[in-house]
Amino acid sequence: MVEMHLLSVNVDFQYDPIYALGVVTTFERFMQGYRPEADKDRMFDALCQAVGYEPQQYRQDAQRLLEMASRQRGADIIAGLSQSAALGDGDLEKHLPAIASNPKFKYSRLFAVGLYTLLEQADPDLVKDTKLLNEALNKIGTGLHLPADKMQKDLELYRSNLDKMAQARLLMEDMLKAERKKREQRAADKGVVVAPPGGQKEPTDTPGS
Repeated sequence: MVEMHLLSVNVDFQYDPIYALGVVTTFERFMQGYRPEADKDRMFDALCQAVGYEPQQYRQDAQRLLEMASRQRGADIIAGLSQSAALGDGDLEKHLPAIASNPKFKYSRLFAVGLYTLLEQADPDLVKDTKLLNEALNKIGTGLHLPADKMQKDLELYRSNLDKMAQARLLMEDMLKAERKKREQRAADKGVVVAPPGGQKEPTDTPGS
């Protein structure tokens, strides 16, 4: 939310669908496992509205780009984003030249996440290979006149944070499972003690009786 706010008040910032995809992806991945699930949509709506944007536009633009990328190969996405080939998304193709020709384009980590998500959607194996990913970012950076080294560092941090969040979720799940087992054991232990009829303690045999 801090980054979205800082961008929204920056005179050089202009909304584009890649940025929207980055916002939606970041929210969904960092909020994965949040309970209750039903609250997530309201939280996302409030997040977008707090910086003066319509959440539905973010969702629609993000979904459209994901569907487009799912029909492409990784090489096609790289070529399209670097403007050496058509992508098949008129709205995005309208934004790309505007980004490349704008010396004051306001790059952000959320924009980088949007680019990463497009590559990941088209070719999951590509983003798992650091060398291939960095080569793709270099090509896209050259085509859009963006700092490839900055994108690489931002995405390294993003992926590192995702790993940390995944580890934290696993730890939390293990703690909840352990606590649940303790409660079940305590309940089972209590169930073993059965009071005799009438509430009187059952007599025990004594020697010589």
